[in-house]
Amino acid sequence: MHSSQAPQQAHLAWYLVEERQLGVVPDKPIRILAVEDHPVFRKGLTTIIESEPDMILVGQAANAAEAITEFRRHRPDITLMDLRLPGTNGTDTLITIRGEFPDARIIMLTTSDGDADIQRAMRAGAWGYILKSMPLEELLAVVRSVHAGRRHVPAEVAVRLAEYLGEKDLTTRELEVLQLIRDGYRNKQIADRLLIAETTVSFHIKNLVSKLGANDRTHAVTIALRRGLLHI
Repeated sequence: MHSSQAPQQAHLAWYLVEERQLGVVPDKPIRILAVEDHPVFRKGLTTIIESEPDMILVGQAANAAEAITEFRRHRPDITLMDLRLPGTNGTDTLITIRGEFPDARIIMLTTSDGDADIQRAMRAGAWGYILKSMPLEELLAVVRSVHAGRRHVPAEVAVRLAEYLGEKDLTTRELEVLQLIRDGYRNKQIADRLLIAETTVSFHIKNLVSKLGANDRTHAVTIALRRGLLHI
């Protein structure tokens, strides 16, 4: 051991003993699985987690299949799950994991603050929702809080959820119509695609425009994209 390393390790040992006495650092480190398809951000997560004395990264994954395999292998205490994964998205991956491991504590990690994305993830059993723009200290605090048994939704996200509380959800058919409007289809084309009458398409558009508080069909798409009801 180099002489310069000895003081550093002694300081770390002292820190861990003192923090454990205060109840801050658990006897065992928090075992974390990071699921993130962007290699640069995943590397950043690795660096952050490995720098914390009370945390350890036990596995990494870049897609849903890898996430499920790594979860089964390591049974982590906390999983940081990117909402946007290639192929199967993060929320569907969460549903699959919790179907097999109901006690899994999964925190959604994303750039999206759309209320629809948030609601779906929380209804699926997410323990927390972290925006990637959050300060480092807050991200780590959320991990520790969830590990201690507390659910977490950032204040700005809670405000967004409250904004649309009590509003009617779009039906499956209304979402299908909205997706086709987004893709540039006109009413007649939508009717042909969905095998319904054009008057029925107009009825659905009237309803979804009203539910979203939009001025017209184009405005409805803009609102739906912002809220996470639709994705580009």
